[in-house]
Amino acid sequence: MTDVRDLALPLRDPTDLDPLLKRVGDARIVAIGEASHGTHEYYAWRAALTRRLVTERGFGFVAVEGDWPDCYRVNRSVKLRPGADADPRDALDAFSRWPTWMWANDEVVEFCRWLREVNAARPEEERVGFYGLDVYSLWDSIHELVGWLREHEPEHVGTALEALHCFEPFGEDGAEYAFASRFAPTSCEQAVVDLLQRLCEERGRAEAGTDPEARFSAEQNAAVVVDAERYYRAMVQGSADSWNVRDVHMVDGLDRLLAHAGDKAVVWEHNTHIGDARATDMADAGMTNVGQLLRERHGADDVVLVGFGGYRGGVIAGSEWGAQMQRMPVPEARRGSIEALLHEEVGRDALLVWDRGAARPAELDRRLDHRAIGVVYRPDRERWGNYVPTVLGERYDAFLYLEDTSPLRPLHLERADEHVPPLAHAV
Repeated sequence: MTDVRDLALPLRDPTDLDPLLKRVGDARIVAIGEASHGTHEYYAWRAALTRRLVTERGFGFVAVEGDWPDCYRVNRSVKLRPGADADPRDALDAFSRWPTWMWANDEVVEFCRWLREVNAARPEEERVGFYGLDVYSLWDSIHELVGWLREHEPEHVGTALEALHCFEPFGEDGAEYAFASRFAPTSCEQAVVDLLQRLCEERGRAEAGTDPEARFSAEQNAAVVVDAERYYRAMVQGSADSWNVRDVHMVDGLDRLLAHAGDKAVVWEHNTHIGDARATDMADAGMTNVGQLLRERHGADDVVLVGFGGYRGGVIAGSEWGAQMQRMPVPEARRGSIEALLHEEVGRDALLVWDRGAARPAELDRRLDHRAIGVVYRPDRERWGNYVPTVLGERYDAFLYLEDTSPLRPLHLERADEHVPPLAHAV
């Protein structure tokens, strides 16, 4: 095989994903990316692939680049837990951290309604979950944890309140805490570490009748608090540290989920997290990411990384951090990029799948620009920004290419009272 055209397979409907299902084989983790957080086609195809992984390959849960407390409400809905939202749309519409459109959109609603329907026909212990992996929900996780402890382990409420009171002077402002902890002689680090340690010491001694999933959620919230505190302190250093804290946290959380919720996971995140950082210039900056860590921890044979890219179209994004969402044009990919190459050589939607170590087109082993649109996007900066130098054949195991794309369909506009996390990495 010498030409990328020989590798490009038709991509028209979900049955065209058969070669990718074959490539997945017995792998336990399939991580599916997106080239933006606001493109309908990326979300739709990712959902189509996930449906097949759930129904045909027995994957047990979906873990996403979202906050644990918000996604746990969705999880309770799709798993038909007592007292949960009867319609997952209500749980998704409640997302309040900017950018809400990442998960509060029609595309995710459609998938979660489908997942709830599938779960309704399954025994409770076989239902497929929906969980968040991100690190931003420090205050929400503390409040959730305090509430759970009050009901189930009141002897530890005092430790949780100590952690909460440590953060209270900063008004739930991560940036203010980060800067204060940089210049002050003490931080909240020890308080949150003590909190997690106390909670984990009680594992296995929980009261009879305690919901194991709810207790696991409490432990996850405690882990978020510990790593979010580290993240905010690292954020002010202006290095790769905060990125690495975040991605290590997400993989640690996934590993805990694999032990708790099922041994086969689908992961939904941006390409910059999913694609192996060692195949990009991220490695030169000292950054690791989810894809790299998954391969290192679980082995390349047990992990399949799937990337996305598009040539032109439209997207939902903000013009700056915390700005109101808007529909934006995505211009034709710049010359010399992976997307421009596929447009010129293939010229249609296509699926590319390859085996690691096998012969493949030379284009997959060249370092080419690969478009990456974050939650902040400026179409006028296409000439010098929005691209990551990438060796495609090393960064992913498969790639879905779309000629034309369109914006997501958000459930609501950004609200004036929503939480905007401090800016560190806008992807």
